[in-house]
Amino acid sequence: MPETPAGARPSTAPQPDGVAWPTDAWPEGEATDAVDALVDRAFRDPELAESYAVVVVQHGRVVAERYGGALPSFTHAPTPVTASTPLLSWSMAKSVLHAAVGILVGQGRLDLDAPARIAAWSEPGDPRRAITIRQLLQMRDGLAWTEDYVDDSISDTIEMLFGSGKGDVAAFAAARELAHEPGTTFNYSSGTSNLIAAVVGDVVGRGDDTQRFLADSLFGPLGMRDARVTCDDVGTFIGSSYVYCSARSFAKFATLYLRGGEWDGATLLDAAWVADAQVPVSEDTTVANTYYSHHWWLDARGTFWASGYEGQRAVVCPARDCVVVRLGHTPAARYPALRSWCDSMVAALD
Repeated sequence: MPETPAGARPSTAPQPDGVAWPTDAWPEGEATDAVDALVDRAFRDPELAESYAVVVVQHGRVVAERYGGALPSFTHAPTPVTASTPLLSWSMAKSVLHAAVGILVGQGRLDLDAPARIAAWSEPGDPRRAITIRQLLQMRDGLAWTEDYVDDSISDTIEMLFGSGKGDVAAFAAARELAHEPGTTFNYSSGTSNLIAAVVGDVVGRGDDTQRFLADSLFGPLGMRDARVTCDDVGTFIGSSYVYCSARSFAKFATLYLRGGEWDGATLLDAAWVADAQVPVSEDTTVANTYYSHHWWLDARGTFWASGYEGQRAVVCPARDCVVVRLGHTPAARYPALRSWCDSMVAALD
């Protein structure tokens, strides 16, 4: 585990006195000129390609919001994006999965440091039997996996989501052999997330039961009434990739972590669970000032975020009591520009 960067200690921000929780409707605030300029940039800067939605929340109020662009389709005309448009999370779903696991841990229904109990690993002597749920959440399970979104000749992710593995994503991931001793090596893997989703399904039930668990325990209490997840043919939540909801609903989810798991007088997630999402476990050696925790990313200044393919972001900064959600279509080569935009927006929220 890397040394905790200065300024990256786990923290939260309480709901401000007199500000209503956004379960039913977001309170409105006012943006500064700097924030407005950055929102404008999100929809005009060619380096960011195409933005669909930006929602900026500070001190419990939406201070800036904009929508644009249109969702492409192979079967009909592009759909213009509005405030009510369900948008795809891609890998931000992994952070939603972290919340689902946290709820079950808090209920005493999962033990984070117990073996994951994947059926395909049940044979005596299979070294994968020792892989724990914590190691899966940290992406330190040791399984061989190539996370690539372009080259289908090498990508396990493309084959899992769109090829031979799409009917049973967890079984596809479970078939991977060990490449490293569990707990020793960070390797970002969407297959790993779907193994966790299978563990969740083993506890709460698959398909409709999983949908009901998420609705009753997470989406419903937060007022994310438009949130839906996709399950595969055997009913496993595709927790690597598929949560659909509006940008405002993603902002509610991020606010749950900003508030340390508390929501309008109820504890949905234990505070220690939220704190674990802010502790760096592995350093991303390809991107400066970037660390991985338990299905959340973070930097050295205490900001953490859910991140998805093509530039989906839900950024949480307790020090500035803010959440920044940006959804759109940004090619990977332009991710540095998106990172710079997110950092600038957080900095503008004095």
